[in-house]
Amino acid sequence: MPFAIDCTPPFLKVRFAEPQRTLGWSLLHPGFAVVSDVVWVEVRNSDLGPATDPAAFLRARLAQAGLPEALGFMTSRDVRRHHSCRRRADGVEAACLTTVGLSNGERVGSRRMHGSHAGTINTLVHVSVPLTDGAMVEAISIVTEARTAAIVDSWRGERGAAITGTGTDCIVVAAPHRDAPLDCAGLHTAVGEAIGGAVYDATRTGAERWDRDMQQLGLLPTPAFS
Repeated sequence: MPFAIDCTPPFLKVRFAEPQRTLGWSLLHPGFAVVSDVVWVEVRNSDLGPATDPAAFLRARLAQAGLPEALGFMTSRDVRRHHSCRRRADGVEAACLTTVGLSNGERVGSRRMHGSHAGTINTLVHVSVPLTDGAMVEAISIVTEARTAAIVDSWRGERGAAITGTGTDCIVVAAPHRDAPLDCAGLHTAVGEAIGGAVYDATRTGAERWDRDMQQLGLLPTPAFS
């Protein structure tokens, strides 16, 4: 992996060897940023009541983890249930690390589902080559497409129309902070192929594991995934 992983609940920590340029919609580092650390913070529904400021809560937890400047995700998924995958295409490598919880699942355009247990898909993707602003935006679209394809391809028809994500999903793309960036990252490029493969495989594995866990807890009596 292009980053070191330390999973010590309630934290899943990622550290890059050098600062990376990121793009995403994380709570504390939205848009473009430069970071060295990414932290998943495991939470419970009771941690985030109506009176709780989620940004302040996350800042406090990151301080507790000793990484107050980190890019942070929050999830109710057991952080030990993280999944990673790497994919290489024409010398470009993408690495995906994700946690997948689907009890907060939604189908795009409907706002139809509101689970009693908050769930989310938090996805970090690192690309081995630097990217321009436009290519970073294109890359994040590939991540979203691959994540959704993995969920839809896994969803069993007897449970109705497939969800396409959750209401609180978060995606961040990271790339080296160097000169001579690539200016394209679409489906026809090596970057797009590597990203799509890594994200699809990691997300599908995570979704199927979530399904098994929910069945064992008796919260999902009918299998959702093939």
